[in-house]
Amino acid sequence: MNLQIPKKAAVINSFAGYGRCSLTEALPILSAMRVQACPVPTAVFSNHTGFAAFACQDLTAFLPSYLEQWKQLNLTFDGVLCGFLGQAEQILSVSSFLSDQKSRGCQTILVDPVMGDHGKPYRTITPKHCQKLRSLIPLADIITPNITEACLLTDTPWKDGFWNESELSELCQRLHKLGPSKIVITGLPCLIHGKEGFENYLSCKEPFSQRACLTPSAGPSRHGTCLLYTSDAADEL
Repeated sequence: MNLQIPKKAAVINSFAGYGRCSLTEALPILSAMRVQACPVPTAVFSNHTGFAAFACQDLTAFLPSYLEQWKQLNLTFDGVLCGFLGQAEQILSVSSFLSDQKSRGCQTILVDPVMGDHGKPYRTITPKHCQKLRSLIPLADIITPNITEACLLTDTPWKDGFWNESELSELCQRLHKLGPSKIVITGLPCLIHGKEGFENYLSCKEPFSQRACLTPSAGPSRHGTCLLYTSDAADEL
């Protein structure tokens, strides 16, 4: 009987007890793809922040010892998926972990630079946080910012409405200069046969290629849909 050892991915993100998003979205998807998903919780929420109220326990103080224990155990991962980092202080610990995993031969590091949407940073994201998060980008093989986050990373003025291919191509070139070889700008509004839809713009540095992937809209905006996309990056492992 040929037993294959499953690939392992560290998943750095927040945990929401109710509502399909963050770790509760990523872990079952990766598991279904036969990848051992190993969570690194950055915060615990009673429910996601789309509700009018929520309880939250920040885990910034616990994160260094959590990741240090993995280092002491010489744990090596085939891939790392990094999402929501609620405090700027978490970024140093995560940066050290990503660098260590790269030195151990980690095949794929994906960073989803969660900072904002609709042209504005989230209320908890400060300019200092944005600057520190930019330091993670050179460690990533793949990044999946939305258009707001792509603009924040490159100091590009954000505009409401549609972005043409020339603008997106130039924006991706600026992002490539920060380090990642593959970029996906997610959730761009577009028209598909006269109806509202979304476009993901994909850019690869080597060999160079760029293309748009169109997705018809399936009703109103829903929490957790980005995790569906980034978790599918397990195909890169």
